[in-house]
Amino acid sequence: MDESQFELDALAIFSHPDDAELSVSGTLLRLKALGYRTGVLDMTRGEMGTRGTPELRAEEAVKAARLMKLDLRLNLGLPDGHIWLTEEARTAVVRVLRSHKPKIVLTTHWDDPHPDHANTCRIVRDAARLATIARYDEGKEPVQMPAIMHSLFSRHVVPSFIVDVSDFVEEKMAAIRAHASQFYRADSKEPSTRISDPAFLVQIEDRMRYFGSLIGVAGGEPFYVREALNIDDPVALLTRPMNIYS
Repeated sequence: MDESQFELDALAIFSHPDDAELSVSGTLLRLKALGYRTGVLDMTRGEMGTRGTPELRAEEAVKAARLMKLDLRLNLGLPDGHIWLTEEARTAVVRVLRSHKPKIVLTTHWDDPHPDHANTCRIVRDAARLATIARYDEGKEPVQMPAIMHSLFSRHVVPSFIVDVSDFVEEKMAAIRAHASQFYRADSKEPSTRISDPAFLVQIEDRMRYFGSLIGVAGGEPFYVREALNIDDPVALLTRPMNIYS
């Protein structure tokens, strides 16, 4: 199939090459296990990162994509550290949405403290709407607006729902560790960062356990949806495993 027209069910759009792995890779793995086509769009090459090089990070992203069983991974090559809500950025994301027609988009929350992450969210929300307008960036057919689910990582936002990723914790951690240049290595001579602290990956697992505990399972990933959710069967929804003390 022509990669430029490869349709996806779910597309994760994040700023840096390891962001999707850290935030939503468990959910992407679950979706893949359910038979959906999944992809990741990285906005930048991560060239402003303290550790590693853009070339090494690109290799790590390919390895992680295989571990996440993605159908497609793309990179827009926007300048790391300089992601802004510009016409160029919006148009670039519109073209990806029109080419791959995802039903849902996973991205960051607009209140994320990292400017690139927050601006990526704003670009995605704008692009998702603009992709439906036939006269915007004429040349490709407009598409139906995808549903957008925002990953919750750095702020304390009450999630709209939590995805059970209990069966995918080990695969998620393997995909994260594929970005070896960014995380703790005893033999590394590069400067230390927050995420290269030996405790950081333990905290990622602890987060999954915490959010899993809120729905009565071993591991979870939290999401916020700004729009009201349309529920067909409240009984089926509310009798799923949950923790009434959470």
